[in-house]
Amino acid sequence: MKTFLVLADTKNFTRTAHQLFIAQSTVTNRILELEKELNVTLFERNNRSVELTPAGERFSLYAASVIRLTETAMAEISSIHKFENTLRIGSSDSVYEAHLAPIIQAHQRNHPEDALKISIGLSSQLLEQLQSDILDVVFSYIPLRNPKYHCEIYKEDPMILVTDWNNRKYQKGIRQEELLQENYLMCNFALQNVGQFIRNLFPKYHQFSLEIDDCSKIIPFLTGQQNYTFLPKDTAASYIKEKKLREVALLDFQTPVINSYIIGKKSKKNLWESMFLVENAYNL
Repeated sequence: MKTFLVLADTKNFTRTAHQLFIAQSTVTNRILELEKELNVTLFERNNRSVELTPAGERFSLYAASVIRLTETAMAEISSIHKFENTLRIGSSDSVYEAHLAPIIQAHQRNHPEDALKISIGLSSQLLEQLQSDILDVVFSYIPLRNPKYHCEIYKEDPMILVTDWNNRKYQKGIRQEELLQENYLMCNFALQNVGQFIRNLFPKYHQFSLEIDDCSKIIPFLTGQQNYTFLPKDTAASYIKEKKLREVALLDFQTPVINSYIIGKKSKKNLWESMFLVENAYNL
């Protein structure tokens, strides 16, 4: 199955063989055996490369999940004799940077007997991994309504408008009609009401010069330029303190609050609850 995934990525039998340190004939035989077992054609072959068939595209999703589950299981089994507890944490980048990093660092110092595995990704991907038993707890901008998991709001973060620290154009604040004339960069915010609110500020079918699905990745497009965007206040706080970004006051409109959620397996609730939800657990 790993051979299948590597070939799907490289689209070349020779490169796949080199990457896996096996003969090209071994790659060919493994793929033929897999196609025979599944009774479907996984690749369309030509002289120079291969492409996944629709069946291959569908199978690749399951194959990747199986590989991740296998690697996770092996890692967890091998850690049984080394650590008392193992916790697999998934988080969006912005929540991790704004809230989780100092908590996790403090937990490592105070609990060396615990093994922590951290994955950073998009909310939708993290929820899929949680439900596939690849993660134990997730910090997401999207809630999960599933009785198998505990879900609650983790942080309620007000949105603020920010720009480069040296951009002094609206030192006394900005009006909505003035914002429409500026180069606004769009963060998706996982399609929460915040994302819809921001889109409604602009004309229908408005094209933004940049759209990105992770607000922490938008910072380089703000510094040194006269661009604007809304960020969760806690995400922007460190950049404002370092004088990289500046908050612009809103004069005639207000923004909604963006919620992040903690969603975890009930079987490990005691561990992740004590780590992330116990008030002033590490006097942070």
